[in-house]
Amino acid sequence: MTTVLVVDDQALIRQAVSDILAAADDVEVIGDAVNGRYAVEQSLALKPDVVIMDIRMPELDGIAATAAICAYPALASTKVLILTTFEEDENLVAALRAGASGFIGKGSEPEEIVRAVRAIHDGESLLSPAATRSLIQKYVLPPLVTAGAAVPVPPKLMQLTEREREVLLLVARGHSNQEIADDLFISPHTAKTHVNRIMTKLAVHDRAQLVILAYESGLLAPGVR
Repeated sequence: MTTVLVVDDQALIRQAVSDILAAADDVEVIGDAVNGRYAVEQSLALKPDVVIMDIRMPELDGIAATAAICAYPALASTKVLILTTFEEDENLVAALRAGASGFIGKGSEPEEIVRAVRAIHDGESLLSPAATRSLIQKYVLPPLVTAGAAVPVPPKLMQLTEREREVLLLVARGHSNQEIADDLFISPHTAKTHVNRIMTKLAVHDRAQLVILAYESGLLAPGVR
């Protein structure tokens, strides 16, 4: 059973999302919050598996709340899913950097929201590759990066093996563990082990941060597939 905390300053959205999730046999909504401050308090008290977080809220916004939740060792297993109206927003990059595991639009179909919660809980990042490339190109990459240009191995990635850099590249392209396994002719378990080892070496706790790091380091440029 995946436990969820729903955070949004609009009561109708909180109720709608809660009702959608309540219809799933393997998901339980254990609480809600009207702002980021209360979201942090509720997360510490309830320790949900997934927090569905709005960005724009009074008192403490979703970015600051996400950073606070991800900073607590007691909440190391809690994942944050950003629920947003704006899918190409610089705030989403800030939320991903703060520790969010991905984002989904408020206009998504009910089954998409349920699938998103399951994916986040299972350790996958929820990032649309197209939306991510757009976000990174707009708000993260320096203007001189050229898509397709040959780039030497960035110093930050030198500690990775060649195979680990291959895996990181596939993660950045939005591949799941199964897809990585298929591409590299390895087992899904081995793919997951590689991803976990990469996160440990690079001191990031989530696949979403791996995506941003891959773009920022120049390992992958927007438009390169």
